[in-house]
Amino acid sequence: MIKINIQNETAALKAVIVGVADDFVGKPTIEKCFDPKSKAHVIAGTYPTNEACVKEMDALVAVFKKYDVKVYRPMNIKGLNQIFSRDIAFAIEDKLVIPNIIEDRKKEADAIAEVLNQIDAGDIIKMPANARAEGGDVMPWNEYIFVGYSEKEDFKNYTVARTNRAGLDFLATAFPNKIVKGFELNKSDDDPRENALHLDCCFQPIGKDMAIVYKGGFKHATDVEFLVNYFGAENIIEVSQEEMYNMNSNVFSISEEVIVSEKGFTRLNTELRKRGFTVEEVPYAEIAKMEGLLRCSTMPLERSN
Repeated sequence: MIKINIQNETAALKAVIVGVADDFVGKPTIEKCFDPKSKAHVIAGTYPTNEACVKEMDALVAVFKKYDVKVYRPMNIKGLNQIFSRDIAFAIEDKLVIPNIIEDRKKEADAIAEVLNQIDAGDIIKMPANARAEGGDVMPWNEYIFVGYSEKEDFKNYTVARTNRAGLDFLATAFPNKIVKGFELNKSDDDPRENALHLDCCFQPIGKDMAIVYKGGFKHATDVEFLVNYFGAENIIEVSQEEMYNMNSNVFSISEEVIVSEKGFTRLNTELRKRGFTVEEVPYAEIAKMEGLLRCSTMPLERSN
């Protein structure tokens, strides 16, 4: 049986679900794109191939094996993009939450049935029908659960708004011992440089008390001020709009000391090493064209306390 244990984003990783890229059948139609960056690459003829994405995910799995992390993979479903496993379920404390995601992605949840069968049914929580969320918006961080979300007007108007107020409120009810802190994000269905698809596209805690932040992803300046005050200005690595577009905040922590990052993030990786991190570089630029990166394609199940 799998015992869920996730208290934060950086404790030593023991078990993780990594998505699969075997059979998403390449370039979708514009109508089947769920984010503006994917649309732009479809139009430009630069959308990634199955082969490129499989190679990149294999490189990530190789890093996990190097650190003796147990890796689970979804069942492959032909014709379905299953790369971004973070969104279809997420773990907090000793529970796995099954959220309500967009209709076109619901089959992705079916593909992790084999993993779910290894988790005690009492440790699985399903969100009520009115509560919407995707795991990229949800970050357990010790006493907090940080949540990116959209209020009613934005949630109704933007396809890229994935977590609503009801989802935020549900998490506060389901985890009463945590402080649930919501951040409204800037959204755009048309311009990927103006769109924070998920919270992890513009913010991520690293190490013990540090964070990567793109300030322009937040709708309210007060939320940026909260993060600066909470982590301390000296502990924040700020990324630019172009770095956000390339998914620089969407790295993944194997531990408080080890971070997996895209090999092309030259400035960020240099800065991380200056601050004492071991950086495991992998090629992931093709997957980034679908507005997701390393955190998006990993769903941790267990970290050490």
